[in-house]
Amino acid sequence: MEPVIVPINGVLDLHTFNPNDLPELLEEYIDACMEAGIDSLRIIHGKGIGVQRKRVRSILGKNPFVFSFSDAPEASGGWGATIVTLRGRENGREKEDPGDR
Repeated sequence: MEPVIVPINGVLDLHTFNPNDLPELLEEYIDACMEAGIDSLRIIHGKGIGVQRKRVRSILGKNPFVFSFSDAPEASGGWGATIVTLRGRENGREKEDPGDR
C-alpha cells in the first residue's frame, strides 16, 4: 500500500483515514506542521456520535506540543472539528522537545 500524501497546511480531514492510524497520523502531522511553522490546526473528525472527537482529543491531550484545543467556530465545523494551538513563542513558550518533560 502506498503512503498517503497529506498537504501540510494546518487542516487535516480524518474522514479518509483508518481510525487505528490516528495516533501515529496526528503525531506525524503535528510534527510536520511545527517544522513548517504552522501553529494553529483544524482537525476535522466529523460530528457523528462523538467517538472520533473523543479519540482525537485524547491523543491531543497526550501530545507535549499541543498547547490547547477546542471546538471549531460554527462556520469552521463547530463540534465536528477541533482547533488546536501548538506551543510556540506566540503563547509565551518555546517549542519544547518531548524529552524535556
